[in-house]
Amino acid sequence: MGQRRKKYVVAIAILLLCTVGFFLYRLIGRKGSNPGFRTVRVERGDISSTITATGTINPVVTVQVGSQISGRIQALYADFNSSVKEGQIIAQIDPAIFQAQVDQGKANVLSARANLLNIQANLKSQEANLLKAEIAVTDTKRTLDRNAELYERKVVALATLDTAKANYDSAVAQRDAARAQLESAKSQVEAAKAQLEQTKAALRVSETNLNYTTIRSPVNGVVISRNVDVGQTVAASLQAPILFTIAKDLTQMQVNANVSEADVGRIAVGQESTFTVDAYPERAFNGRVSEIRNAPITVQNVVTYDVVVEVSNKDLRLKPGMTANVSVLVAHKEGVLKLPNAALRFKPQGALAEKTEKPRNIPVSSESQGIRGRVWTLSQNGKPVPVPLVLGITDGAFSEVLAGSLQEGTEVIVEETSNQRERKPASLPFGRIGR
Repeated sequence: MGQRRKKYVVAIAILLLCTVGFFLYRLIGRKGSNPGFRTVRVERGDISSTITATGTINPVVTVQVGSQISGRIQALYADFNSSVKEGQIIAQIDPAIFQAQVDQGKANVLSARANLLNIQANLKSQEANLLKAEIAVTDTKRTLDRNAELYERKVVALATLDTAKANYDSAVAQRDAARAQLESAKSQVEAAKAQLEQTKAALRVSETNLNYTTIRSPVNGVVISRNVDVGQTVAASLQAPILFTIAKDLTQMQVNANVSEADVGRIAVGQESTFTVDAYPERAFNGRVSEIRNAPITVQNVVTYDVVVEVSNKDLRLKPGMTANVSVLVAHKEGVLKLPNAALRFKPQGALAEKTEKPRNIPVSSESQGIRGRVWTLSQNGKPVPVPLVLGITDGAFSEVLAGSLQEGTEVIVEETSNQRERKPASLPFGRIGR
């Protein structure tokens, strides 16, 4: 009997413990369902808005040295990383064929000059013949006139007059023939002169081609690329083959950054920029925007623009072709009211379908310079209260408050800390900040 009583007591005790545990669990669960919030204080400070892009480091001036003639590379006098001066010989193409063309051109010039002298001598002879014919015409004309006068006096016979007339006509004909031969000789002289000039021009072309066999550096710089070897034949029939690529000055470089069309409108010449390269990840290099090129670059329907950033490279650490991660400072403000972007992303449960209200008593100028947003603060009874704002620039972590009822030191909600509610990342209640 006593043993059975003990069992009843133990069962009743276990039942009481279970009941108490159940009520305690319900009480704790009910308390845990009450939402709690984590807040951050609004403060004043500096904020900077930047645009990021990737680009390639290039020399400011790059010259591609080519060949205007075809031939075999006979010698090379420059290699990769060679420092060269303007006018310095950096390669030699075999000049044998071009030297032979020059020699042939000189011989053609001498032949044309001799031919011109011969034709000029013939011209002098024709001038003498014309002068002789003019004299004969004058003499026969005088004889004809005298015989005509004597014939009128019945001193000479008609046959004598006819002979004088025939001699005169013959002299006139010879004069006309000599005049025509003289004109022909003059035209031959002009043709010979033209031929001489033609041979001189051909000689100049041959001499120019011979000079082109010696490749010289057009600028002072450093050879960053060599594309030929000794013994290689270069062909310049369609376009000039590139033999060397020379960077004019590696102490001054530029970054050609591809900036998206959505961001290029905020970039201006003179803005400060920083960038890093994979070779020196611990170092940030400083530069300045020098040019915004208008030519669009479209790759897979994505439009970007080339923004040129000038940078000093006196220590020669930056090398052509390096990939740069560029950050351009487009706006910077000091001592402004700012709040964390996490507060802008927060929305309490039950407010997901609500729209962002327009802030009241906000100047039109402030609203035109910013965008509308909303944060939540806690009321005296611990309930979230929406606060509409006009926002300015952002650095990705904090945003500037242009207008609204927030004051420095106000606590804004950034996260709900309920034990039972799943924490889901909320999207921004508006578009991009500070654009």
